[in-house]
Amino acid sequence: MKKKKRPYCPAPILHDRLVLLSSLRCTCRRRLAVKCHRHTPLLAAAAAASDHPAMARPAATAAAPKAPPPKHLIVLAVVAILGLVLVADFLWASSSPAAPAWSSRIDLPGRPAALVPPSGKKICQHQNYNGRRWLKHLCHVHSHVDIYNFSDNTWGGRFDMPKEMAHSHLGMVTDGRYVYVVTGQYGPQCRGPTARNFVLDTETKEWHDLPPLPVPRYAPATQLWRGRLHVMGGSKEDRHKPGLEHWSIAVKDGKALENEWRSEIPIPRGGPHRACVVANDKLLVIGGQEGDFMAKPGSPIFKCVRRSEVVYSNVYMLDDGMKWKEFPPMPKPDSHIEFAWVNVNNSLIIAGGTTEKHPITKKMVLVGEVFRFNLNTLEWTVIGRLPFRIKTTLVGYWDGWLYFTSGQRDKGPKDPSPKKVVGCMWRTKLHL
Repeated sequence: MKKKKRPYCPAPILHDRLVLLSSLRCTCRRRLAVKCHRHTPLLAAAAAASDHPAMARPAATAAAPKAPPPKHLIVLAVVAILGLVLVADFLWASSSPAAPAWSSRIDLPGRPAALVPPSGKKICQHQNYNGRRWLKHLCHVHSHVDIYNFSDNTWGGRFDMPKEMAHSHLGMVTDGRYVYVVTGQYGPQCRGPTARNFVLDTETKEWHDLPPLPVPRYAPATQLWRGRLHVMGGSKEDRHKPGLEHWSIAVKDGKALENEWRSEIPIPRGGPHRACVVANDKLLVIGGQEGDFMAKPGSPIFKCVRRSEVVYSNVYMLDDGMKWKEFPPMPKPDSHIEFAWVNVNNSLIIAGGTTEKHPITKKMVLVGEVFRFNLNTLEWTVIGRLPFRIKTTLVGYWDGWLYFTSGQRDKGPKDPSPKKVVGCMWRTKLHL
């Protein structure tokens, strides 16, 4: 009997359905038409070397050499070259040489955005930001789950999340049936975190409690490994300082087998918004950042204000001896990728994210590339580009198709800073 194919997602997937947990309400009022922009490579022509024979030393009566150009012209030329390089880099980031053919699917109902982890056939979603209004209109949160059916490409079905559960910046992982939801931010804007943890049985749609973390965290790396639920890193209670702590607890069939979390070896570099993957029985933590938005001191609504952030490209692997080893880094620093990955044919595929801030404007810069990490050769490559740059998107894999849905996209092909939150579903055939 032919075995039925199952979709793959770092977040919850069951049977042929993708489940998204909604949190912060998106206030987008219009849809965005999105196109793929192909890249025309810039070619530099080099002057050919002269084939004339060497010339004799000039006589003493030869004309005096020309005076060098003024210094200010040299400075202007250097500035102009740097400006062209900067513009070319941003155009390259939004373009797509040999770009895959992306096709748009059906929009997410209610247009929530930003996501959480997948696996099996369901997905969960959180952190819905609305571009320029991110710091101004995050005064309402969602508390429900939406389900996407891969078989007929439709959204259908919705049920509530526990009222005590975090609304954003949480850790999440699934074993194919049970979805483990860990810590995170409770409420809108930049409110405080909760240490409460929950598990969802996607077959019965029932929620159950798990023992709370020793202390709460924002967006920690979360994964199931060797029968234990691991939680590490993230941001501390002030939302900005990176945490290094690493805890685990034994779990099975959606239940904790222990009453308390066990301390494990700390992660070498802390911080939130990183991918956490189990591959070949090894635990990997990829990318991330140090620092994040914080609540404005004295603000009654905990209004978000930006602080310094350092995005990095480090990749760490926890081996059999419970020691961290460093793997080759990503092609560029990348964060906000916690649920933007899938493992296909022993290769990790990571889409979008955020990278180092703009060197002049200091604005956040989104990522448009699709990265591949070959676990056989430990090499990184860029295998394509998204229809637009996007962060905190949710990636899935089903029947040869690579999917991504929701998240916060860029302002356009020439502006990599974040703007609208989108709720559309895109897919392309994945060939490795």
